[in-house]
Amino acid sequence: MEFIWQRLKPNRFIILAVLLLLIADSLHLYQYVWGVSRAEELTLSILFITALLWITEALPLYITSLGVLAMSVLGLLPVLQESGVDIDKDVFFQAFFADITLLFMGGFVLSALLNKYGLAKRMANWMLRRTGTEPSRVLLGIILISALLSMWMSNTATAAMMFAIISPMIAGFQKDPFAKALALSIPFACNIGGLGTPIGTPPNAIAIEYLQQVGMEVTFARWMLFSIPLVGVLLYLLWKLLLKMYHPGEIEVKMSAGQSTIDFTVRQKLVMVIFALTILGWLTSGITGISTGMIGLLSIIVSFGIGLLKTPDFRNISWDILFMLGGGLCLGAALKSSGLTQTIAEAIPVNTGFWPILGLLLIMAAIMTTFMSNTATANLLIPVAVSLSGNQMMFAIAISIMCSTSMALPVSTPPNAIAFGSGLLEVKDLFVSGIIVTLIAIVITVIAVILYIPMLF
Repeated sequence: MEFIWQRLKPNRFIILAVLLLLIADSLHLYQYVWGVSRAEELTLSILFITALLWITEALPLYITSLGVLAMSVLGLLPVLQESGVDIDKDVFFQAFFADITLLFMGGFVLSALLNKYGLAKRMANWMLRRTGTEPSRVLLGIILISALLSMWMSNTATAAMMFAIISPMIAGFQKDPFAKALALSIPFACNIGGLGTPIGTPPNAIAIEYLQQVGMEVTFARWMLFSIPLVGVLLYLLWKLLLKMYHPGEIEVKMSAGQSTIDFTVRQKLVMVIFALTILGWLTSGITGISTGMIGLLSIIVSFGIGLLKTPDFRNISWDILFMLGGGLCLGAALKSSGLTQTIAEAIPVNTGFWPILGLLLIMAAIMTTFMSNTATANLLIPVAVSLSGNQMMFAIAISIMCSTSMALPVSTPPNAIAFGSGLLEVKDLFVSGIIVTLIAIVITVIAVILYIPMLF
C-alpha cells in the first residue's frame, strides 16, 4: 500500500479532479446545467478527463489515448446502442489503424532509414559546408537543413542530430550572443519545418483525417502546395529575427570536415531509391488512386522485407505518437457519434462572423500548444472546428499551423526541450523569441487565409 501511495501522491489533486468529474457525470449535472443527452453527457466526461490528463501528463499521453478507447467502448457504446444509434465497437477501434496511421508509420520508417544509414547527417554536413564561415549564412544553412529534415523525419531526432553537429562549431564562441541564435534556430526551424508535409507533425495528419471525414479531400501534394510557401516565409522571418536579436560580432564559424566525400554504399543508394519512390507515390496519390496510407505501408514492407531495417528498428518506431494519433481520432469518433460536436458547433455564435471565430481558434491553439502537446491540442480543437459549417477547411488548417508554430517554453515542443537542455539557453531566451515567432505566425496565418489558401482549397 505504501508503494501505491508513493506512486499516487504526486498526482493526488489530479485524481481528485477526475473523481469530481466522475461524480458530476453520475449525478447527471451536465444534463441538468446544459440540457444535453445522456450520450453527450458521457462524452463530455470522457472529453474533460482526457483533456485533464493530456494537459497535466499525469499519465503517459499514449496511455491516456488508450483510456479514450476503453471509455468509449465500455462506457459510451452501450449508451449509444440503447438510444437507438446504429453503431458498433469497430468505429472506435478503426481509429487506431486508419489510413493516416499507416501514412505516419511510413514517415517513421523513412526517418529510421535516413538515420540508420547516415543520410540525414550527411545531408546536413553537405549543406553546412557550403555556407562558408560568414555567421548569417551559417545561421541560414542551419535553419534550412533543420526545417528540410523535419519535413520528412521526427523533429525531435532532427534537433538532437543538429545539436550534435553544431556543438563543435560553437565551442570557440560559446559566450558570444550569436551562439544563442544558432541554438534557437534549430528547435524553431524544426517546429516550422514540420508544417511542410502531412507527415511532418501529427496535427497535420489530424487535420487531413477530420477534413476527409466531412468530405474534403486534402492530398499530399495539395498540402505541400499551400504549406511550403508558408514555411518559406516563416523561416525567412525567423532568420531575420535571430540576426536582429543576436547580432553576430567579429566571429568566424568553421565547419568540421565530415565524411560526405565518401562514395555512397549500395544500401544508402537503396534507401535513396525507396525514399524517392515513396515521396513520388505520396505526391501522385491523387492521380494514381493509391492512398497515402497504402503507399506508406508498401514502403514499410519493402524496407523490412529486403533487410534494410530489422526487428529492433521496428520496435523503435514511435508507437506512442501513433497511439496518441489513434486516441485523438477515437475521441473524435466519440464526439461525432454522440452528437456532441454538433451541439458544441450550434452553441458557438457563428453569427459573430468568420474572423472572430478564426481569431478565437488561433489564440486557443497558440495558448494550449505552448503548455501541452501539439498533438493533444489538435485532437481537442480540430473535431470542433470541422463541425462548424462553411469554413471547416480554413479552421482546421489554421489550427494545425498554430500547433506547429507556438513555441514559447521549453515544454512546448521536444525540440525546445532539447535546445534548453543544451545549456546554451535560458528560459527567457526561448520565451521572448518564441512569443515573437508565435505572434508572427498568427499574422502570417491570417494573411494566408485572406490571400492564399482560398485559391488552393
